[in-house]
Amino acid sequence: MQRILGARGALVRKAGSFAAIGAVNTLVDFCVFALGYQGFGLPLVPANVMSWCVAVTGSYLMNSTITFAAESGRRLTWRAYGTFVLAGVAGLVANTATLVGASTVVPVLVAKVFAIGVSFAVNFSLSHFVVFRRAGLQGNEPG
Repeated sequence: MQRILGARGALVRKAGSFAAIGAVNTLVDFCVFALGYQGFGLPLVPANVMSWCVAVTGSYLMNSTITFAAESGRRLTWRAYGTFVLAGVAGLVANTATLVGASTVVPVLVAKVFAIGVSFAVNFSLSHFVVFRRAGLQGNEPG
């Protein structure tokens, strides 16, 4: 029982770290999006994709060295970055679909906030269970 509670606590701490890093990257995402959309007059989807590309890079750097440091060994590699970005595409799709759908009923910047919440859930799940999963979950470590 104690092992289960310890694992749950570790998951909660990891989600908290992911959320804190996500808050920083959300600010970056939001600012780059607003600058592209309102400042440069880019269409909705290109502005969103551009802001996501900037934010996903910062997210990879911080999550590899902080949140998932034990799993990544705090090493940054092009292969891991590529895997992180590919997994993040699901978050981008969820974010963009939510943004486009919600922007039909609420102001665009409010819709962007909703979209960020949806993509958080998708991105954390994929990062934790796919990108940075522990070796033991892959069958390489005794259970």
